[in-house]
Amino acid sequence: PKSIDLDTVKQMVDTALEKGFTYFDTAFPYHLQCSETAVGKVLVARHPRNSFLLADKMPPWEIKTRADYPRIFEIQKKRCQVSYFDFYLLHSLGVQNDKIMEETGGYDFLLHLKKTGQARAVGFSFHDQPEVLDRILTRHPQVDFVQLQVNYADMDRTTIRSRDCLNVAKQHGVPVIVMEPVKGGGLAAPGEKIASLFHASAPNASPASWALRFAASQPGVYLVLSGMSTMAQMTDNINTMENFKPLSEKEEKVIQAVQQVIKDSTAIPCTACRYCTDGCPQKIDIPKLFSLYNMVEQFGDQNYPMMHYSRAIAESGRARDCIACGQCEAHCPQHIPIIQMLQKVSQQFDG
Repeated sequence: PKSIDLDTVKQMVDTALEKGFTYFDTAFPYHLQCSETAVGKVLVARHPRNSFLLADKMPPWEIKTRADYPRIFEIQKKRCQVSYFDFYLLHSLGVQNDKIMEETGGYDFLLHLKKTGQARAVGFSFHDQPEVLDRILTRHPQVDFVQLQVNYADMDRTTIRSRDCLNVAKQHGVPVIVMEPVKGGGLAAPGEKIASLFHASAPNASPASWALRFAASQPGVYLVLSGMSTMAQMTDNINTMENFKPLSEKEEKVIQAVQQVIKDSTAIPCTACRYCTDGCPQKIDIPKLFSLYNMVEQFGDQNYPMMHYSRAIAESGRARDCIACGQCEAHCPQHIPIIQMLQKVSQQFDG
């Protein structure tokens, strides 16, 4: 995660700006705290400050006292080489992190940043149930936006409920920034059955383009974020969004058919955010093992899943090594019963 190809990122940043895409998103923990520094080098140091919008996030899990807010914020400004952020968020709010923010003055600090011009717009990213979102927005109507996980696979998934969260934001009149529109890249390669449905409707459109257009077509959406690792991915995204067209009624029906396929085949709704892995005492690569398990559930023995499992455990723990300490479940934004699922993975692969 610390290995960032700065030359490629420079090329991607320059291309995005040339095409009129100006919003860049980073956060304190990304790439093991190397993302902000990379942003400072490839974006801020090389382009006029008024030519782009930069978003950063305050990590609730790093907060112990009120003094931690200005300390971390100063670190972020220094890393990014800025005096202010255009968008600033409290990171990954849910019941636990909201409690931390309430008890330590996180929302007050957010408004202080806006009042003093150190953040132009303030909000939070959210990973929890819509009832929790409603409570937060009711208590803090001053926020300018909320960042939600929205993609066609998670609209009605019980652990995420994107549709209901969108409705809550709409009821409060809060614009939505979409994250995970391609579900961590999973919807860019959704499998042969889904790909064939998309291809039959639009032979020249990539699966990722369908995912982006779905997210951008939702009411109340202000902006759609997309994580990109290659110029090919960026080119595809630019082609999709440069002359954006909302999904037609016919295309909506294609999405509905795809959603049914996913509902029937996905066993573990992991987005591979990797929040679960940093503190795992057994060094289990939980997202990778879940991905392999889903692959078996969706595609049988295609693509040699046992071979991939052997490679995965060569550098990390087996599923059966789980000691049920629970730290992973405490950090999972999707609220997956990880311990129970690892037992299933172990039954599948460990014998």
